[in-house]
Amino acid sequence: MEYIAFDCHKRYTWAVVEDQRGLVKREGKIPHVRGALREFLRGCVPGSPVAVETVGNWYWIVDEIEEAGCQPRLVHAGKAKLMLGMVNKTDKLDARGLNKLLRTGTLPVVWIPPGELRDKRELTRTRMVLVRQRTQLKQRVHATLAKYGLCVSEVSDLFGVKGREFLEDRLTRLPPQTRYVTEGVLSQIDVLEERVRAIEERMREVLEPTRGVQLLETLPGVGFILATVIALEVGDVGRFPGPGHLASYAGMTPRIHASGGKVRYGRMRQDVNRYLKWAYSEAANVVARHRSKHPERHVSQLYERVMRRKGHQKAVGAVGRHLAEATYWVLKKGEPYRDPVLKVGKAGARARRTHGPRRSG
Repeated sequence: MEYIAFDCHKRYTWAVVEDQRGLVKREGKIPHVRGALREFLRGCVPGSPVAVETVGNWYWIVDEIEEAGCQPRLVHAGKAKLMLGMVNKTDKLDARGLNKLLRTGTLPVVWIPPGELRDKRELTRTRMVLVRQRTQLKQRVHATLAKYGLCVSEVSDLFGVKGREFLEDRLTRLPPQTRYVTEGVLSQIDVLEERVRAIEERMREVLEPTRGVQLLETLPGVGFILATVIALEVGDVGRFPGPGHLASYAGMTPRIHASGGKVRYGRMRQDVNRYLKWAYSEAANVVARHRSKHPERHVSQLYERVMRRKGHQKAVGAVGRHLAEATYWVLKKGEPYRDPVLKVGKAGARARRTHGPRRSG
């Protein structure tokens, strides 16, 4: 067996091949042309591990490694950099450093989702990007109206059917150039609305309602869209040792600094799966908005308790962490979500609220 490391960049990869004693057998620059990496690896021992950093273009690089009969190892770049602790930085030093960690069995690796899953993720991830752009444009329209004291208070959604009628009236009161650009922004919002709807329709056609998605829809604040995002981003739940690891991966756990008997909790971590973080934050905000309708639920009580002490953002984080940990158990056990307080799911809580508590006997 040989040890191979790829220090990948946008247009080329620096590759190094070492034997089991750490002696360099081959190294050099490989241009990013389809087939070049595969051709380089054909001269290596089949089944050898190949360390690849988590750069933005790793999809096709991993595919070429697998096609060449080698075993890709996707590296957590941030952790690897800390472990190596090198003062100088060159392509050659980076590749040899990855090989050193690979040989000693200390290489920090991350899960490589299968190709089909990576392809399906593009639907939910692109939808998330378009929704964010749509939100930014809507905020710009609100800001423009606020500049001229033309805020609309008659409706809750300025961009709904009724809201657009009020908006058209306000546009006539804007200066000519401001009105021109604002109308352009509204046209772009309409385009984004159409693209988001098209992606959602595609999701319902392509992404079959798996058992995992159906189970995730039993979580409070989670519907089809969020359940699909969570299912695709989590992938195989068995790769997480416990619920805390999944919550950490989703960015729902704060940084901890403990020293001298004192413990301080900081901000949420940033080196996480931001798509999962968005999904749990969205679900937690849904819980916050509807907590008055479901005061008996654990998540509603959790939000209220934390919000009174630490504010909205901390409360959303607490609810998001609960949902992330609940995801682990829902998928691990293959059972619907059960409220820790009510010991029932959404449907049971709704029935209890409507008809009163069930009586035994």
